[in-house]
Amino acid sequence: MSRKIKVLQLQNRYNVNASDLAEQVIQGLPVDRFEVTTAFLRDRPQPGGPESRAPRSVYFDFRQSDLKGLRLRALWRLYKLCREERFDVVIAHRFKPMNMLMLLNRWLRIPLCIGVQHGIGDFDRAYRRWEARRLLTSNWRVVGVSRAVRDYLVNCGAGFDTRNTVQINNAIDISRAESLQHPRGQARAMLGLTPEAFVFGTIGRLVPVKGHIYLIEAFARVQARYPQALVAIIGEGRARADLEAAIARHGLQGRVHLLGAKEDALQYVRAYDVFVMPSLSEGLPLALLEGMSGHLPVIGSDIDSLRPILEDCGGHLFRSGDVDDLAARLEQVLELSPQALREEGERAYAYLCEAHGIIDFRRQYLELISEGTPGSTDA
Repeated sequence: MSRKIKVLQLQNRYNVNASDLAEQVIQGLPVDRFEVTTAFLRDRPQPGGPESRAPRSVYFDFRQSDLKGLRLRALWRLYKLCREERFDVVIAHRFKPMNMLMLLNRWLRIPLCIGVQHGIGDFDRAYRRWEARRLLTSNWRVVGVSRAVRDYLVNCGAGFDTRNTVQINNAIDISRAESLQHPRGQARAMLGLTPEAFVFGTIGRLVPVKGHIYLIEAFARVQARYPQALVAIIGEGRARADLEAAIARHGLQGRVHLLGAKEDALQYVRAYDVFVMPSLSEGLPLALLEGMSGHLPVIGSDIDSLRPILEDCGGHLFRSGDVDDLAARLEQVLELSPQALREEGERAYAYLCEAHGIIDFRRQYLELISEGTPGSTDA
């Protein structure tokens, strides 16, 4: 029997939770064939907090300043870890870990390097494209987490092409998600929402790029005609004060609920009637998939990463940042019959199972790693 394939999974910040897709990659690698180490450039779990399922975790505890400029200290410590452990595969999530590995692998010569890109725009800068072209070698594979991210990478001029770049859709564990979800009435009671309301809901950090302000402004245009309708937003962040000001300006107290951050927020999705994703930019938002797991109709902006999903699942699209267009979509959904709403939710759920299931996600990463590491398929 061949020795185990040694894999390092490198992430920018510690963020281990039940929905963490890096953890799902680990879960898809058989323990009799792979030995996995997970490493985080910043942060570590609090006492009693969740830890990676990898047998070994490394917490570098770098400060933000350590990861700017030349980053010599951070690069040296990462180099020492890789040199000592002699990894066969390194999976680097997001731009910064991927860029550091591209620099170091000129000396490390790790057989297989996988960069996972979760969003659009990291290679918009000319210098980053030039650097990637110089550092990209034949042992690199790059993953886009959606069709839009993959297409961006292939067309951005950084040296990525259809030979070294693949699409592996972000996914969720649908069975787990459904097992966590509370029934509609219970979920509403836990969130303080009235049983008879029609609830437009979303989940996401309260930051401008998530577009919550457009949802509030759009709702303000239709709410007078639909007194039973509410908006509920699960999440916390620096934009809370701006959102509260908009709620006050339109007199929407009691009609728009900022519910704060919730652990495993997907457990509450059945409290919603419709899931809304008004983002200005996304890679592939797990929150939207979580909404679909609750058999909900979906509304989203027409940004590149959301458009194909919403088109394929039968969702409602609006022009990103266009309050009037979003208001029209809200009104369109409010006019649907209960049967039509149920049918839309079932179509979204069926699409989720077909395109974003966790079993297929794990399989694709296993195949990608196995193809790039000769001998990894040995029994």
